Amino acid sequence: MTIVRSTLPESALRVTGDALQETLIDLLGLSLIGKQAHWNIVGPRFRSIHLQLDEVVDTARSYSDQVAERAAALGIAPDGRPETVAARFALPGTKEGWLRDNDVVRLLVEALTTAIGRLRERIEATEETDKVSQDLLISLTAELEKQRWMFEAENWPRENA
Repeated sequence: MTIVRSTLPESALRVTGDALQETLIDLLGLSLIGKQAHWNIVGPRFRSIHLQLDEVVDTARSYSDQVAERAAALGIAPDGRPETVAARFALPGTKEGWLRDNDVVRLLVEALTTAIGRLRERIEATEETDKVSQDLLISLTAELEKQRWMFEAENWPRENA
């Protein structure tokens, strides 16, 4: 059932819709990773990383709303149901239990790196289909790159450098 008719041609809508939906799943999962790590982090850098995790979660939640609303504006029903996220989420996740601060930093660098790589593919895919959605993905990528940089800086000097 189509409630909102898109202003995009069908082929462009399909590409853009897939990019937005997969981004929504990545962001919802990233917010869950961030909260799980936030609740379970231990170690000497607990406080600074604990607070930084909230920044990642806030970014993921804010952009997930923007991405879902962009999809809805194009006539695509966004799907953020838990079963959808669980079935299609592809970023690295946390292990169960307490998490050492160094492990959290590594995990977030890896998860953000993966998310950014996936976003760059979607930016390319939407270049010809929808510049407005592409712009949203570009600004999201910039925010996640900033968060990744901050976590990467937590690892300096690198353990194996």
